[in-house]
Amino acid sequence: MTDFTLAAAAYDFTWFDHFDDHAAKLGTWVAGAAGQGAKLLVFPEYGSMELASLGGRAVAADLEAGLHEVARHGAATDALHLELARQHDCLILGASRPFFTGPRPVNRATLYGPDGIIGHQHKQIMTRFEREEWDVVAGQGLTPFDTDLGRIGVIICYDSEFPLLGRHLVDQGAEILLAPSCTETLAGFWRVRIGSMARALENQCVVAHAPTVGPCDFCPAVDANTGSASIYGPPDTGFPPTGILAETALNVPGWAVAEVSLEAIRHVRRDGRVLNHLHWAEQAARTAG
Repeated sequence: MTDFTLAAAAYDFTWFDHFDDHAAKLGTWVAGAAGQGAKLLVFPEYGSMELASLGGRAVAADLEAGLHEVARHGAATDALHLELARQHDCLILGASRPFFTGPRPVNRATLYGPDGIIGHQHKQIMTRFEREEWDVVAGQGLTPFDTDLGRIGVIICYDSEFPLLGRHLVDQGAEILLAPSCTETLAGFWRVRIGSMARALENQCVVAHAPTVGPCDFCPAVDANTGSASIYGPPDTGFPPTGILAETALNVPGWAVAEVSLEAIRHVRRDGRVLNHLHWAEQAARTAG
């Protein structure tokens, strides 16, 4: 499939007394995007932290206890996403969540498909908060996923601000990059937005940016969230002059939805007004010595 509809979520937090309440919310969100024809849905970084509410107020309010509470629901979270992917015949990048591979958790995003889990991506470079206060650690491995919608890479939040990470995925054939994020301030949101737009420019690819939005009064790790969902392409032949294919209003929950063409990506890489993707390698010669 070379043309498909892509949806990026601007996702708000909800208190839940029961996991079924979370399942109902997520089901509504997925149905809303699928109802617009979306075949690839992207949820934000740490959107899963709302599941800390299932442990009660004291657990949700504790940075360490909240991590373990969310991780405890991993199997149920996987099952829910797989059922929704099957029901709506789509791919879903679930909201990233803490996952314990050892004493400390990584920040894991999982790509689900109608036929099962396609793969996992761990965040590579941790923010100061993750390093210094939360002790969420970097995971290993940065590899794109082969799907019926093409080869897809994931650059989680801060990772989107580092050009070589995105390029590593593109060098392995990625044409779509997914950038789930969770940022407290407008400045933080713009850092990820600028990084994501730059990755779309230099790699001549499409980048879907899905942030958390709004307040969360029960989980201090994600207590304030600023952003808007957007889908970016290179501002060149076959794409909007701004590079913005779709975007939501700032801090308003909802979906940014756009039609994506893999052939348009391949064409601009072959015969754009500029050829950033092709000329990337020339930097090494210009900076040597």
